[in-house]
Amino acid sequence: MLTGILAGLAAGALWGLVFVAPRMVAGFAGIDLTAGRFVVYGLVSVAVLAVSWRRARKPTLQQAWGALWLSVLGFTGYYWILVLAIRDAGTEMPALIVGTIPIWVMLLGKPHGLHWAALVPGLLLTLAGLFFMAKGTLVHAESAPEAINTIANQSAYWRGIGLAVAAMACWTAFSLLNAAWLRRHPQVGATDWANWLGVATGLGGLLLALTLGSPLPNLMAQPGWPLFALIVVAIGFGSSWLATILWNIASQKLSASLCGQLIVSETLFALVYSFLWDHRWPTFTQWAAAALFTAGILASIKAHR
Repeated sequence: MLTGILAGLAAGALWGLVFVAPRMVAGFAGIDLTAGRFVVYGLVSVAVLAVSWRRARKPTLQQAWGALWLSVLGFTGYYWILVLAIRDAGTEMPALIVGTIPIWVMLLGKPHGLHWAALVPGLLLTLAGLFFMAKGTLVHAESAPEAINTIANQSAYWRGIGLAVAAMACWTAFSLLNAAWLRRHPQVGATDWANWLGVATGLGGLLLALTLGSPLPNLMAQPGWPLFALIVVAIGFGSSWLATILWNIASQKLSASLCGQLIVSETLFALVYSFLWDHRWPTFTQWAAAALFTAGILASIKAHR
């Protein structure tokens, strides 16, 4: 259990980097950063499989298909739906809707032998943390010019809200189905499965780059290209390949409900990285949200012992 918890928290720490990475390369389009991340994930996976080809497990046709559709559900498809949601409804509300993923994973992934009462403290603490985050986010949204535009176009706004709910459902389903897949295939190691997902995700990332991304010569001509390339490699390797291995380990060793609670660590680390990048201390509301999220994780760990 300790190994699973540490792996889940480490995955959250690596995922949190994705939230500050766009700010480090603000002159580049988000689609280019994401497509590059997924392509790097695929290239790392292909390289690892090539080096260990003789001893690495080979997927069956059914397992390869499972990796393909789960990669669409949890990586490329999830991101594309979220991009559309942000386009129509702005940043704040989709971010809050996606932020409820830990709650849904906890509720839908509860082990049969665990009483609902044991989950209540962790759920309430996490909900309270989300409330404090939403309070600060919505205040910012009301003062932002983009909020006026979304209100003026109610049809697009509500379409964006619907897409955000769909994105939330995609990653919630991915978390539960990925854990179930690993339980049904105990012979497949966490690294092998991460590499299979990586190859499938890399193909999706290449499709994104070719259809929506900027041409590579244009990217290389932009100021700050070396830093952009470095960030893409860092999050492709760390926040995708390594984080997926760690998350697979957590999914193998922990119940889906406890894994769901550990997803909150992604938000916590994202906040820490953001504060470090801005060279500022959190506001009282942000301190409160972070404290409640941490307490929720601890309460959930205690409930699952």
